Amino acid sequence: MAKFYYGGQAVIEGVLMRGQNRVAVAVRTPKGEIKVLEEPLTAAVYRAKWARWPFLRGLSALWDALVLGTKALLWSADVAVAEEEDATQGFTGPIAWGTIALSLAVGIGLFILLPSFVAQQLERWIHSSLVSSLVEGGIRLGLFILYLWGIGFSEEIRRVFAYHGAEHKTINAYEAGAPLTPESVAKYSREHVRCGTSFLLFVLLISILLFAPFNFQNVLLRLLSRLILVPVLAMISYEILRLSAARPHHPLLRWFIVPGLMLQRLTTREPDLDMLEVAIAALVPVLIADGQQIPGIQVLLPAQEAITSTT
Repeated sequence: MAKFYYGGQAVIEGVLMRGQNRVAVAVRTPKGEIKVLEEPLTAAVYRAKWARWPFLRGLSALWDALVLGTKALLWSADVAVAEEEDATQGFTGPIAWGTIALSLAVGIGLFILLPSFVAQQLERWIHSSLVSSLVEGGIRLGLFILYLWGIGFSEEIRRVFAYHGAEHKTINAYEAGAPLTPESVAKYSREHVRCGTSFLLFVLLISILLFAPFNFQNVLLRLLSRLILVPVLAMISYEILRLSAARPHHPLLRWFIVPGLMLQRLTTREPDLDMLEVAIAALVPVLIADGQQIPGIQVLLPAQEAITSTT
């Protein structure tokens, strides 16, 4: 059986962690307590045999980012601002799915379709398909970096980035077999080779080559080709991410890894011990659900809720 890689993402005042059987979200409440919400992973994208096949398994990563990630963000926002103990609404239902659809539309429109449209308009002065693809990719990459840099000025986003660093440190510590205590985890790097930031960077760079043969003069055909190729782009990018993560010291693969690690300097910040405690509280339940050994665990976990998955 292939090795399972644990991981997650930052949410508002908290961290999401996903295992083989369950997902857990831990959030620091306004009262300073840690609230943990778990749910089983029952969607076909996790259970079907095809979901473990090379390339097709990239769709699972895409599902994590779009569905689990967005629903967890909504729930964490409820917890982070709620005055009452019971803050479960927003994790599922029409609001969650509507937000997922809107986020997907905005993301594809801004980072996939807009650069393609601009590059197509510039082709009256560009007479090379290769140059046009490079221009399109350059615009796409520039917009992405500018977006990450811009949102980093927000205090709220800087805290999310710090929780992102806490997630990375916790995973790095677990994979190193270190005790899962805030003081121990704090010693580890806030960068990680399997980060979603690196995945998105691969998506942007690979899109230059993948989209190049489809530089249609008809702008609608050109944009439609980009939409159709988004899942293919995600699958290829995910396989490269897995390959580089499995061989991080390979001289050739380092060329893929280093740019992603550098970009993570924009999307992570150094977390404090309270943030690390939250990240540990998110990871431990999924490890327990998978029957994994937890090295040196010394933190008291908060009471946890169980909800029925609707995914």
